[in-house]
Amino acid sequence: MSAPASTAGSLADVLPAAAAALGVPFPGAAEPLSVTVPPARVVVVLLVDGLGDLALAAHAGHAPFLRSLRADPCSSRLRSGFPSTTATSLGMLGTGLLPGAHGLVGLDVLDPARDVVFNELMWDPAVEPRRWQPSLTVFEHLEASGLQVTRVGPAYFDGSGLTEAVQRGGRFVAAQSLADRVAAGLQAVRATKSGLVYVYWGEVDKAGHEAGVASWRWLTELEEIDAYARRLAEGLPADVQLVITADHGMVDVPSTRRYDLAVEADLAAGIRHLGGEPRAQHLYCRPGAADDVLATWRARLGSSMVVLPKAEAVAAGWFGPVSPHVLPRIGDVVTAAVDPIAVVDSRTARPETLALKGFHGARTEDEVYVPLLVSPGLRR
Repeated sequence: MSAPASTAGSLADVLPAAAAALGVPFPGAAEPLSVTVPPARVVVVLLVDGLGDLALAAHAGHAPFLRSLRADPCSSRLRSGFPSTTATSLGMLGTGLLPGAHGLVGLDVLDPARDVVFNELMWDPAVEPRRWQPSLTVFEHLEASGLQVTRVGPAYFDGSGLTEAVQRGGRFVAAQSLADRVAAGLQAVRATKSGLVYVYWGEVDKAGHEAGVASWRWLTELEEIDAYARRLAEGLPADVQLVITADHGMVDVPSTRRYDLAVEADLAAGIRHLGGEPRAQHLYCRPGAADDVLATWRARLGSSMVVLPKAEAVAAGWFGPVSPHVLPRIGDVVTAAVDPIAVVDSRTARPETLALKGFHGARTEDEVYVPLLVSPGLRR
């Protein structure tokens, strides 16, 4: 595994490209955008959680429709951010900003005002989402521009902290099954004069976590999303553009390659809070302990994991440009696995997390690369 090449486009450019396609460019978007979406009356964005580009390419025989979309000149490979995790990536997608700017810099992240680590997927009622992420979202921009915005996903997304932080704007439609979400997406398109329809699907990610990438369960989910993506595409009018992407990929980690801070006393020494995720930690250290923590983790894990002090990780651009208010959220020491290893703490981790087979968060190609699949106008 290796860090991704810098030539791939950015996940942060997907919704700004959709806004451009709708004739209302997003203020502050990158120039030029690394993503191109053809002009359309409505843009439909399907986000498949956990569908890494390399895994999709390796198992393309199970996804003939998605494979066919690679032929479109607008289709490509994108980079998610660091960490390569859902909260961070949805922040990129929703705001058009890199992690250091939108501020959702991992799964478990320090709230410096309270010295408390909280989970940015589950959220914490003590954290006000719009304070945590105050920047304009692309959804809000489209709505303010007079376009219709519909977001389709599970009911518990509606009004959640993560949604309010990075996907606020427009109306939300709750739908449970994939069939229901595709139907809701098509209904929204029919009801939309001009605008964006966003559909989220998370079962590929769940299968990868619980059963492993390329397990029979993961392949079954890949086949299902392929079939319903085709159904979605075939149901769209000619003046509607479909874009399919993902938030991160995943790698399997054997149980024998996991380090548990509950029993690894040297790795736990000096750490005040463990943040991030099993393949990309934020190590929030006790006062004066950061140098010792850095040296210990490098000595124990340095051949399988890049371990950097905060300043070096920021200077290396891991998070993109970092805003001053975001800097305290980043660990004193930051890690990114390069081999199939994971670091957990069974004293605080949920049992479900400890039982997982697939993980993500680091900077390897398997985790960072995601597909950008643009409908080639099959209906035109």
